[in-house]
Amino acid sequence: MKKITLNLLVVTLTLLSTSCGKQNIPDETEKRQQSNVQHPIELAAPIANAFTDFSFYFFKNLQTEQKTEDNIFVSPLSLHIALGMLVNGAEATTKSEIMKALKSDHLSQTELNDAYKKLLNELPKADPLVKLALANAIFYKNDFNVEAPFLNTMKSSFNAQITGLPFVPDDLTTINKWASDNTNGKIPKVLNQLDPALVMLLMNVLYFKGDWRSKFDKANTTDQPFYLEDGTQKTVKMMKNQKDTFRLATGDNFSALQMPYGNGQFCATLLLPKEGKTIASVLNELDAVKWSQLQSNFVTSKVEVGLPKFKLEQEFKLNNTLEKMGMVKAFYPAAELQGINKTAPLKVDFVKQNTFAAVDEVGTEAAAVTTIGIEYTSVNPNPPQFICNRPFAFIISEKTSNTILFMGRLMNPQD
Repeated sequence: MKKITLNLLVVTLTLLSTSCGKQNIPDETEKRQQSNVQHPIELAAPIANAFTDFSFYFFKNLQTEQKTEDNIFVSPLSLHIALGMLVNGAEATTKSEIMKALKSDHLSQTELNDAYKKLLNELPKADPLVKLALANAIFYKNDFNVEAPFLNTMKSSFNAQITGLPFVPDDLTTINKWASDNTNGKIPKVLNQLDPALVMLLMNVLYFKGDWRSKFDKANTTDQPFYLEDGTQKTVKMMKNQKDTFRLATGDNFSALQMPYGNGQFCATLLLPKEGKTIASVLNELDAVKWSQLQSNFVTSKVEVGLPKFKLEQEFKLNNTLEKMGMVKAFYPAAELQGINKTAPLKVDFVKQNTFAAVDEVGTEAAAVTTIGIEYTSVNPNPPQFICNRPFAFIISEKTSNTILFMGRLMNPQD
């Protein structure tokens, strides 16, 4: 099968997608040279294209759920991996819908799982100058029986941490701590409560921290106007890079610039709409084919770059977006999740993603936590009630001897 190199673009301004001496002790020059050695990650072309297709497909559908003036920062890769965990527990129509939403219906489950395993193992080691972490976890209610083959796949293909919990309110601390620990504290909380019907959480974390290969000089950061699409403007801290060498390209309706991190294996691609165009329309026109064409159009040139400093902390509930993408049945009582439990009536309660991004003169720090909640379809979410609002019996006894000390009935309570 034809192979292509997947340079995964972990951080962009609007989305995440694929792209882009003596005693045998090495001296500093050797260390730098070793650090600049890239480690290509090879995925078969149909698999690499599936990840890219999904990234743009997801973002386009998410845009329709957000206000036109809202910022959006998400991780398509984190969502893909989390849904990849879920699809291993799905069957029949539910499975085919998820695979189609993942743009992976032309792939086998084995091909997809092998791709996840490769990315989980190789992305963190791609660039020693960039810190990248991927982690998966499954938290399940400890009286809920999970099928052994599902758990084995979660361990072998996804390297998932698997933990049984009572799913009582105190367990929120454990779950949120896992998210916080794996995002360097940037996403300290992903859940505020545990629904009584919930039996399982599938979670993925993606964390990225990379320094610009050509850093901005803080002395050149000044207050500058930023022009909003509605014609108004605001003042921002605009970072300026003095005419360094970057890669430039032009599309039909936008200009593009690639800014590398570390040794260049990871980069940020900035898309700037042409006059009269919106960034939403630019992104809506992109797909895997056009993205690939864009990569071949980049040329190296000296250019002065202006980029605003910014920080984002966001949360997106993705149920509606995924339904628009064709993943429907999983959210309803007819969901076929027998791969997780053969007899329990299950459905997906929610898919949500929490994200963090900070861009400054030094580089970029970004994190995403995708959480999928799986619950019983027919459990009363309210705890059982025992309200004595009619005549009742009242018995006082000693437990070890089973001796009844008092017995009575209350027909008409009185103060």
